Amino acid sequence: MIFLEAFGSVLIGFAMALGAVRRLPDRFPSRPLTLGTGPVAALFGALLAHAVLGPGHAIATLIAGAALGAALLSLLLRPASRVRRSVTV
Repeated sequence: MIFLEAFGSVLIGFAMALGAVRRLPDRFPSRPLTLGTGPVAALFGALLAHAVLGPGHAIATLIAGAALGAALLSLLLRPASRVRRSVTV
């Protein structure tokens, strides 16, 4: 069962990363980094959730994996444009 949870979380993470790269290609640092971060982060989140919750909570494990994957993908996101601030004295 843990194999299916791990495989499902990797697929969810890859789908999120692929969607992020296709939707906002200019706001992520590089395609391979983004496509690698999504599945690895989702897998880590799922394994961590499985360790905390125990067996028998497959849906909660997948949700936790997706949440951690989305959180780490959001850390890669760059601002849309630079904000110029002028200080007038």
